[in-house]
Amino acid sequence: MRPNKIKKMMRDGKPIINGWLQIPSSFSAEVMSNQGWDSITIDMQHGVIDYPSALQMLQAISTTDVTPLARVNWNEPGQIMKILDAGCYGVICPMVSNKSEAERFVQACLYPPKGYRSYGPIRGLIYGGSDYGDHANNEILKLAMIETKEAINKLDEIMTTPGLDGIYIGPADLSLALGEKPSFDKPENSGTYKEILNILEHAKKNKIFAGIHNASPEYAKKMLNLGFNLITIGSDQRYMSAGAKEAVSKLKSIKSKEDSKAY
Repeated sequence: MRPNKIKKMMRDGKPIINGWLQIPSSFSAEVMSNQGWDSITIDMQHGVIDYPSALQMLQAISTTDVTPLARVNWNEPGQIMKILDAGCYGVICPMVSNKSEAERFVQACLYPPKGYRSYGPIRGLIYGGSDYGDHANNEILKLAMIETKEAINKLDEIMTTPGLDGIYIGPADLSLALGEKPSFDKPENSGTYKEILNILEHAKKNKIFAGIHNASPEYAKKMLNLGFNLITIGSDQRYMSAGAKEAVSKLKSIKSKEDSKAY
């Protein structure tokens, strides 16, 4: 089976730079995949991506050596199994709040006897290789999102779930859970920032991987320096919006200056 490159990198202590896809397009997935990311996540929760689109995006990603991940929209076994069958090499599961939910997530990713994943990796066999079934349990990356009030109170029981590789912090939902406005790149004097540090310390203590979503490269670098294994920066939609807005703003500024000279 094709090795999970980023899982090995994290075990070796190397940082993972993760891209994020929200646009349902194989072409945008291909463009993003050629920008040097270590991994790329297809966002099926808050992105506008359905399964047929995700399948084509996975095919586009596989033209590069970038590791394909997906964030599913809920802890639902059928969706988890189906995106893994499509050749996804890791799953980020939202709103995991306790050990029972963590176990249900992990076991949906694992073939028996460790889990209850149904066998039928229709594209996994193509992307992963003919011995996919023999090694998938070890190669698939499983990250549970910590972003609810209940999860904050049950960090150790979630993080000691057998088979769970790591956790992933969604700062926006975590902010809401703590009574703050949803946003990324939280300031150090905020309650959310302090909780991010607490979650990270629990991950280190339990010897599992930790990932976090960021808005800027500068903040993401700060998170890496703190000890996060995987950082995500922005998304395809955000890069498109920011680039277009910057160009239009510059041109409108020039036009405004020219108009002012006419008077």
